[in-house]
Amino acid sequence: MMKNLYTSLSSIALTIWVGGLVAIGYIAVPILFSAQPDKQLAGKLAGEMFHALGYIGIVCGLIVLTHTQWLKEKGKQRSKGLWLVGTMLVLSLIIQFGISPQMAELKQLALPEDVMHSIYSDKFKTLHGVSSVMYLLQSLLGVYWVAYHHRRDIAEK
Repeated sequence: MMKNLYTSLSSIALTIWVGGLVAIGYIAVPILFSAQPDKQLAGKLAGEMFHALGYIGIVCGLIVLTHTQWLKEKGKQRSKGLWLVGTMLVLSLIIQFGISPQMAELKQLALPEDVMHSIYSDKFKTLHGVSSVMYLLQSLLGVYWVAYHHRRDIAEK
């Protein structure tokens, strides 16, 4: 019973994490930027959403990684899960505690100007690009892991 509960918790955590990545990064934020004429405000709101999602991803990632580590399965499947989820978690940590604080600092240094119209714009654009690529990779790995689990669950039935 406890194993089933932890398996369910891990599945829910994976769903929240990957669903959040897709919903915020590829639905909410693009809509926000297209609907909000004030791009500086849109960027601030998007940053807040990504910041919250970063912490959600770290918590969910630890749950999924711990569950994957303790699976009774041997070999390739467990190895693949540890690699995928571990990579997603590392990317999340790098974005949350490495790249995002640097971007926030550049925004502060640029005040009262918008960072995109300041002397820090090139560095900000570079960090934003790196963060975007890492976010995309994290999203793709997450979608793959969800699809892999779904295929495996269907095959077991």
